[in-house]
Amino acid sequence: MTRLSHLSKYLRLIGIRSLSALSLLLVSLSLQAEPVSKSFFGGVAIGGHDTVAYHQLAKAGKPKAIEGNDRFSVKWKGANWHFISKADAQKFSDNPEAFSPAYNGFCANALSLGEGLVKTDGSHWKIFEDQLYLFYADRGRQRWVNGNWQTYKVEADQAWQVLSK
Repeated sequence: MTRLSHLSKYLRLIGIRSLSALSLLLVSLSLQAEPVSKSFFGGVAIGGHDTVAYHQLAKAGKPKAIEGNDRFSVKWKGANWHFISKADAQKFSDNPEAFSPAYNGFCANALSLGEGLVKTDGSHWKIFEDQLYLFYADRGRQRWVNGNWQTYKVEADQAWQVLSK
């Protein structure tokens, strides 16, 4: 029996409805939004840290990220983003692109090194030219702070273009 006849026999066994459902599932998976660094359970982005607060912390020179509260949550790009206040949640809702982290919260350093999409918990961060970048560990953050972050950004941007599709 040829491979084609095996395939034909298999397709008859599973039925045309199952094949249609499988096709629909594959199409819907390919149409999903770009990935976000979020928890497996609850789909909470960037460890639940308030992404608006980072900008305020940077201006005040405070290095510790602030965890948001699930009472002030916004759903965006398939993830739940938490905030410390209704005001921060509203700022994010009004303009999420202005406050969301680069690479949707995945580790900027890992992307720049070609290591793929490495999730972050939001605790290691830095703002470069008004854009929030998150890092898996402080070692990667220090590499960007003490090195040529502009070059690393170009490398991370190129990796993101490939991996986020």
